[in-house]
Amino acid sequence: MHRVLYCISQDHDWRVTLLAVIVCLAGMGSAFRFIDRARITDGARRRRLAVSAGLIGSLSIWATHFIAMQGYVGAADLTYDVALTAASVFMIFAAVGLAVFVFMSGADRTRRVLAGLIAISGVAAMHYLGMAALQAPVHLSWNPGLVFASLIGGMTIAGTTAFFYQRGSLGQLALNALGASLSIVFLHFVGMAAITVTPDPSMGLQTGLSPDAMRTVVFVVALAIVAVGGGLVFMAYMARASALGHIREAVEAMSDGLGFYDADDRLVLWNARYAEVNPELAPFLKVGMTFREILQIGINEGRYDEAIGCEEQWIAERIRIRRQGSSTIEQQVGGDQWLQIQDRRTPGGGTVTVCNDITALKQDAQALREARDAAEAANVAKSQFLANMSHEIRTPLNGVIGLSQALSKTELTPDQREMLDLMQASGRTLQTLLSDILDLARVESGKLELTEDAFDLEVAVREAAQLYAENARDKHLGFHVDIDVEEGLWVRGDVVRLKQVLTNLISNAVKFTSQGFVGLTVHRGPDVNGGATLRFTVEDTGIGFDAATRERLFSRFEQADGGITRKFGGSGLGLSICRQLAEMMGGDLDCESEPGGGSAFMLTIPMIVCERPAQSEPKAAAAPDEWRDRVRVLVADDHPTNRRVIELILGQALADIFTVENGAEAVEAFRTQDFDLVLMDMQMPVMDGLTATREIRLHEAAMGDGRVPIVMLTANAMPEHVAAGRAAGADHHLAKPFDAAELLTIVADPGLLLNGEVKAA
Repeated sequence: MHRVLYCISQDHDWRVTLLAVIVCLAGMGSAFRFIDRARITDGARRRRLAVSAGLIGSLSIWATHFIAMQGYVGAADLTYDVALTAASVFMIFAAVGLAVFVFMSGADRTRRVLAGLIAISGVAAMHYLGMAALQAPVHLSWNPGLVFASLIGGMTIAGTTAFFYQRGSLGQLALNALGASLSIVFLHFVGMAAITVTPDPSMGLQTGLSPDAMRTVVFVVALAIVAVGGGLVFMAYMARASALGHIREAVEAMSDGLGFYDADDRLVLWNARYAEVNPELAPFLKVGMTFREILQIGINEGRYDEAIGCEEQWIAERIRIRRQGSSTIEQQVGGDQWLQIQDRRTPGGGTVTVCNDITALKQDAQALREARDAAEAANVAKSQFLANMSHEIRTPLNGVIGLSQALSKTELTPDQREMLDLMQASGRTLQTLLSDILDLARVESGKLELTEDAFDLEVAVREAAQLYAENARDKHLGFHVDIDVEEGLWVRGDVVRLKQVLTNLISNAVKFTSQGFVGLTVHRGPDVNGGATLRFTVEDTGIGFDAATRERLFSRFEQADGGITRKFGGSGLGLSICRQLAEMMGGDLDCESEPGGGSAFMLTIPMIVCERPAQSEPKAAAAPDEWRDRVRVLVADDHPTNRRVIELILGQALADIFTVENGAEAVEAFRTQDFDLVLMDMQMPVMDGLTATREIRLHEAAMGDGRVPIVMLTANAMPEHVAAGRAAGADHHLAKPFDAAELLTIVADPGLLLNGEVKAA
């Protein structure tokens, strides 16, 4: 170490040594700058930057060596062998070029360290070739230990620098350049310290590059390196200034107000929009004012109504929220204006504040809330309207159908029987249309819920088909049902809705077929998403339809054409409801047809196989002529026609009927008399049926009496009405217009309701 320090301080001119170090730092900094930029680009630009890095690095290393040699005072009358000097130039260019190639070929540390070792090996070769190029009347001897130390030390420093290399800020660039320069300077001066110069007068001065010529070459190279380095610094400064200018323009162009505060919460910069959204601050904004002062200005200007009377507490809370590092608040200022204020902490401890004027958004949100409330109110009104219309239509319809059923039990002439049949058919059509309209409304509102019951597939299909078998025979059509699944197959699903779809399809097939046949086929369908399916196919030889009609057939209020509507009737709702029901069941409904060639409708639903549930043998209902005891029935209904219909139907039974007009009278009658069955309307004056039912159940509990079956016999037929009746204490729900046979079955043995042997509606 003493020999190295002596060489640097005594054998070299310190001024030339300092120049060599400066040239090395500038050259290495420029080379690493080119490498950093090359690593983030590609193509021809990447290659140009890599070549530039190799050239500037090679020249700076060579210039460092020969500038330092110009300051060496250990020998006089030096000349330089041209061939060896050229060889040193070639060696450093080759080594640095190879190092840059390896460095750019990958981003891992192994490649970086390998590149650093290749470069420093080239520096060593260049150094000792340059030393061999020295020509002077002296004899040079070498200290092997120092030569070895120069190689090992230079490689260690170079490898360490490459290992910790990072592309990033100017500070990181300076560290990279310093490490590389230190490895070069260490190798050079330790290598120079290894020389012992012994004058030898016998050796004459040899020809070669003179010291003046070498100084000129080195000066030119050094000047070029400094120029490149200075140019890079200047370009970096201009790029930074340009980038800052662009950032400033972008900040000014922002639609949101932006203010930047330093670590002491003092205002540093802001854009014009920041002053626009905070008009009370515009005359006072200046660099250095604190955020607390800004809040105080707003309070003084009366911008914050919520701070009145508690100014200090409000300011403290606002600053506390701001210091959380990341916060977003909505603040009402100046009456109707709303601001969204976002505070974000920077890594340096500063705060970026972004102000958005969200007054329009608040107004839109309020308008949306009002629109939502109006829509909900309209939806409630629509539901109420549908419920009311259902009730109002079902009430007279119950009279038409009920009276026609009662009339059918009397002696009639053939003409009267025909007219009665037409009345009953028209009533059933009107009832179907009403059900379709209500089903559509419930599907659209999401209030239609499917059940998951176990049912015998074959029984359900044949029950649905049987409803229109007689109609097909009346039109002299072939009618067949083929069920191609294992016998006794029980599946899980909503059997009521399945029957609804099948009966609609069969009804249409029979209606639109004048000759030929109508058939229903059931078989296993293709697996969908790994699950088994059932395929129901309803075929006919009817009028059919074309492809254009097929596209709109499942739309609401659509049929094949206007003529069909006039000829065959119908609402155009059935297929739309059927497809929506199929989709709710997890399946699909599609069709195939051609004009005059018949049609085929395919319903595909998931097949969920289940075990047959254990059931007790149902108790057979007694026929009217088998009744032995008279049944006392309390009928509560405010509509006289409905009361008369019930009286006429129950006139066939051994029943004593007591009628009242409202719920209050029903409760009073129940308290004073004994009844076997209560038929309760739901919508009545004075006291509704639900309240009356609850009062009757309370009376039974208070008196310790047994439970009397209560049937809600009402035009309120929606699921929520059924649920409300159950909750009030009713045992069954019959929707008007009701089936006379079902009512007679219940009256024949009301106890079936309490035993659960009559299925709830």
